[in-house]
Amino acid sequence: MSEAAKTIRITKRVVDAIKPDGSDFYVFDSELIGFGVRVRKTGAMSYIVRYRSGFGRSAPVRRVTVAKVGKVTPEQARESAKGILASVVNGKDPARDRADERSAPTFSQLTERFLEHVEATRKPNTLAQYKHMLNTYAVPEFGTRKAAAVAASDIASLHLSLRKKSTTANRVRAIVGAMYSWAIKTKVLAISDNPVTGVERYREDNRERFLTSEEISRLAEAIREGETDGIPWQPDPSKKTKHAPKAENRRTKIDPNAAAAIRLLLLTGARLREILHLKWAHVDFERGLLLLPDSKTGRKTIILNAPALAILNDLKRIGVYVIAGETAGTKGEKPRADLKRPWALVTKRAGLEGLRIHDLRHSFASFGAGGGMGLPIIGKLLGHTQAATTQRYAHLDADPLRKASNAIGATIAAAMRERRKDSDEPEAVAEIIPLHRKDA
Repeated sequence: MSEAAKTIRITKRVVDAIKPDGSDFYVFDSELIGFGVRVRKTGAMSYIVRYRSGFGRSAPVRRVTVAKVGKVTPEQARESAKGILASVVNGKDPARDRADERSAPTFSQLTERFLEHVEATRKPNTLAQYKHMLNTYAVPEFGTRKAAAVAASDIASLHLSLRKKSTTANRVRAIVGAMYSWAIKTKVLAISDNPVTGVERYREDNRERFLTSEEISRLAEAIREGETDGIPWQPDPSKKTKHAPKAENRRTKIDPNAAAAIRLLLLTGARLREILHLKWAHVDFERGLLLLPDSKTGRKTIILNAPALAILNDLKRIGVYVIAGETAGTKGEKPRADLKRPWALVTKRAGLEGLRIHDLRHSFASFGAGGGMGLPIIGKLLGHTQAATTQRYAHLDADPLRKASNAIGATIAAAMRERRKDSDEPEAVAEIIPLHRKDA
């Protein structure tokens, strides 16, 4: 086909007649300006649209591929080209849009960037939780998909698949929502709507547990037994055990530091890491304070009551940390990792299996609320920065309600007494009928 004949109405017959000549060239349609066929020297051919992005001869020339020849008919390619050219007239740049789409992050790539942001701005525990929830539940579901293409219906399907674990489902929903909010705010994604919006949270069972005085007594007794005589244990009957110790020797002791940690958690309402990471340098014995340089809510001061101070005074100073761990006193000393084993022992012995360590913090608050100390005071003792966080204990704050009920009752009772005084009617007297015991 000659050079002059490379502008012609593109039909199937014309396309079939095109022959490669060892170079790249174009055959443009004579009716729809910009629509054409690109011929490569290899013989591969594609329908394309060529246009100027902007106005005037200085505007850059762009090219968009419609489809490979053979995948669609010339007329189908022509209709697609009309739509592309119409979008150009409306001020769009299809080539740039496609390039942006190709370079847009996948859900997995967005997750990586978001976790870098979380690592720089949040606590290590928060990072660990976000990483676990996203990589365990969300990334396997959406990982290779473009993050901007994940729709609300996709999030709803994931949320529904986790419905039997309502708490987990809600956490995943919240973290994915936080990631998209960050991506929209920082322009990482060119979208305006968060796909999590509209996906309703599941109602969660209340996991909070408040210990009664009797349960605290049982827990305290189990701790005392654990650090003195040891907590008795029984061999597993389903397992064969040779040379099992005698019954009197089947006892497990908990170390004084673990016992002290559990007591301090209950007496201060502190979080687990606040006690396990507590250094002696943070303890102000003179003023009775724990001066934490960092906590979940930033710098924090915990007021020590007399029993808590007594526990700290009785503890041996082995290393820099108050609750000594395995590396206490060594050069590379690290804080104790957890209290799982001693906690499991004492709660089982006390008949409180299922009780969480964090429930000690709730119990501390519940005694304050039940004692009529007021939610603002309790919030300050717990280190809450938001008053709404302390509202979970509002139903326990019975003292103001009791005072109000007593005041109303006293007023009504007084009015009733006045009515009885002013009334001319005689008060009704009940007839008392003696009951005689019937002899057997």
